[in-house]
Amino acid sequence: MAAALSFAPELLLRAQGAGLGIKAAIFDVDGVLTDGRLYIGEGGEVFKAFHTLDGHGLKLLQAGGIAPLIITGRDSPAVRRRVADLGLVHAVYGVHDKLAAAEPLLASLGLAWPEVAVIGDDWPDLPLLLRAGFACAPPNAHAEVLAVAHHVTAAAGGLGAAREFCDLLLMAAGRYAGLLEAQTRTLDGQ
Repeated sequence: MAAALSFAPELLLRAQGAGLGIKAAIFDVDGVLTDGRLYIGEGGEVFKAFHTLDGHGLKLLQAGGIAPLIITGRDSPAVRRRVADLGLVHAVYGVHDKLAAAEPLLASLGLAWPEVAVIGDDWPDLPLLLRAGFACAPPNAHAEVLAVAHHVTAAAGGLGAAREFCDLLLMAAGRYAGLLEAQTRTLDGQ
């Protein structure tokens, strides 16, 4: 099966990082994996909506050899549950300084900033976006974030932006077609 999805060649080159290849991708949560709205119940519980396309994209990214990393300024049971359900290994919750959280995480993985892609939507993400080999933002991001992004997704945050980011990184790494082909086979290899 041939891929129906395509990206401009110059964008694919940019998404490959600075010649080292992208080995990890950092995701913000509110405004990227969600639409940014917080629903707060009468008892103070926070509700968030996650899109299944984004979740599958994160799993595909991991299967394609690019480590998904979650760094979020908020901590909630909903986010922890989603991260666990997706089987993501690397997540930092409730951080004010995302750069301070990212540096030791990248060091533990033996990664440098040119090997990292980032998708974020607001000022706390700027230090990461400015250092990343590839910076991305959903169209509903703040103007300052949009100004530094190498790519602005067509899909909004919480509505497929993360999946578009994942697909772009996988395509740039040359792994998209193989993952697509694997999904089209039956369990018995047919």
